Amino acid sequence: MNPQEYCENKAAHSGSSFYYSFLSLPDNKRNAIIALYAFCREVDDIVDQSAEPQVKAAKLDWWRDEIERLFDNSPQHPISKALQPFITEFQLPKSCFQEILNGMAMDLQNVRFATFTELKQYCYRVAGVVGILSAHIFGYQNEKTLSYASDLGIAFQLTNIIRDIFEDMVRDRLYLPMDEMQQFGVSELDLRNRKHSEEFNKLMHFQAERAKQYYQRAFSELPEEDRFQQRAGIIMAAIYKSLLDEIAMDGFRVLEHRIELTSLRKLWIVWKTKRMENKKHRQWRRQNRRG
Repeated sequence: MNPQEYCENKAAHSGSSFYYSFLSLPDNKRNAIIALYAFCREVDDIVDQSAEPQVKAAKLDWWRDEIERLFDNSPQHPISKALQPFITEFQLPKSCFQEILNGMAMDLQNVRFATFTELKQYCYRVAGVVGILSAHIFGYQNEKTLSYASDLGIAFQLTNIIRDIFEDMVRDRLYLPMDEMQQFGVSELDLRNRKHSEEFNKLMHFQAERAKQYYQRAFSELPEEDRFQQRAGIIMAAIYKSLLDEIAMDGFRVLEHRIELTSLRKLWIVWKTKRMENKKHRQWRRQNRRG
């Protein structure tokens, strides 16, 4: 199995919305984004495995060294080898890979966040910088596109947090700001006991509204000249926003079951969004020709 096949296998087995969104990319961009996604899955799996914190920390430290080797053109891991040709081609910043590892390291500690300011830093590290790396791969002309990509990544992470609350609590991780839980009268014990109360429902509605604000902020920052190149991220946003809507329509019963979109529905969203973005791009080109 060559390095790219290793990454393809890692991405395909995840069933992630991320995978569906980049199926139609040109080969070089598709291979780059799959290698990036495989890297994210690989380091995330380290944190999620049932091993001692010291072992997990040592593995993350190995990856810190591997990022240095990657940027020195001497990678050892199949994922790093798959990433290597794209570092220069797409000008991928080393600092973004380092930030992802910093975010993963936060998951090895007592995962609690006093305020949203603290949680936002975590979301930026594990998702915002992934958005920035993805924007580099998709291509952009306007620097504002990087702000769009960062905020969109944070929106995705906030959606994941809502969906995975109970699963995260089983791992003793809590990604809700403690001051907001206190404000709405919801305790950790309520979450562990799967207590779906009116207070919990209001807390979830508050979190969902924040996620929606990040989606809105992201798209307000996306320059029209970069929209078509960034359509893979737009497709992913359509899938994630549909998931958030589905969670809300289910009454935020995320403590009782995991809410997911079917593969068929994801493919339908991909087709519909791609068609709509192609239409918008044609209109934008006509308007610019007239201008």
